Amino acid sequence: MMKLKWTKQLSVGNAVIDSEHKNLISIANNVRRAIKARDSSILSQELEHLEDWLYVHFANEEKIAQAVKFDFSQHKLAQQCWLKELWFLRNELIGKNGLWSDDAIEYFSLFLSDWLIDGHIISLDMPMKPALQAHGYNFLPGVIGDATNAPVTARNPVSVASGMVGSGCSYSISHSIGK
Repeated sequence: MMKLKWTKQLSVGNAVIDSEHKNLISIANNVRRAIKARDSSILSQELEHLEDWLYVHFANEEKIAQAVKFDFSQHKLAQQCWLKELWFLRNELIGKNGLWSDDAIEYFSLFLSDWLIDGHIISLDMPMKPALQAHGYNFLPGVIGDATNAPVTARNPVSVASGMVGSGCSYSISHSIGK
């Protein structure tokens, strides 16, 4: 299992978003280590930490996208799908209390890196780069949240993503957890 790493090629042209992506990569590495160690207590903490930061990050991305007049509608749907999958994953993995197959461990590690690097940063955020660069790297619209001031939203992604069935969510981990 290779550690996820930040590279300059992952920069989307905004200091806030890049910094949050670096932080999310670090947390994702912690989640992956907890899964590999089969430590459901640490995993539970790290998944909660990841979820908290995703809510902050997604809210900040939306504020920044709106400020640079970037259409965020598809981005938001993809974020809701990810939160729904993360909620499902957390419940499945924690419920199995460390009794995960090697295949499930490998699958989730790949899923997490594929989603975070390829699915989120490259596929979703890179299209914003031209709009972000037009405002300068340190562009910061209004009040941007942080982990201590997370946006008040529904914490259960199923309620956040209600009606998402058939919405085109491209990631689904539900078939590989129990194998």
